[in-house]
Amino acid sequence: MSNTIIEIREIQPQDNPQIEAVIREVFIEYNLPLVGTAYADPETPKMFESYAKDNEVYYVVVVNGVVEGGGGLKPLNGMESEVFEIQKMYFSNRLRGKGYGKKLFEKCLEKGKSLGFNRAYLETIPILKEAIHIYETNGFKHLNGPLGSTGHFNCGIWMEKHL
Repeated sequence: MSNTIIEIREIQPQDNPQIEAVIREVFIEYNLPLVGTAYADPETPKMFESYAKDNEVYYVVVVNGVVEGGGGLKPLNGMESEVFEIQKMYFSNRLRGKGYGKKLFEKCLEKGKSLGFNRAYLETIPILKEAIHIYETNGFKHLNGPLGSTGHFNCGIWMEKHL
């Protein structure tokens, strides 16, 4: 029997360096583009401050006191009144494959709906097949191009779901 304590909670200021490290670690591990992605976003080093408004939230997955992943949502730039974007959902290789991505993803969808949004949107990179599978099994449909204005020109996969 394991004594591991795993918690999904809203980000706190002291989580910034840990979630930044997880995000950057995933980009290096998968050899993902560093420009035109979350890697280069100015908000990545300051996630707590970047998700501080009433209609946005960032969650972290904490394992025995260490942040091992996270994901959040914000109104989609250019479509703020109706569409939220699921953003910066990354997990360390120590956490992947244990169902926490699915749990966090569902938590983000529920939160977006409770905030009054009627559509969810996300962008990702084709090599992240495990993530794409989670999105598809949760009812997301592929789009032919991006929505809104995210600045992530290197993503290549755009998906949405009507809530």
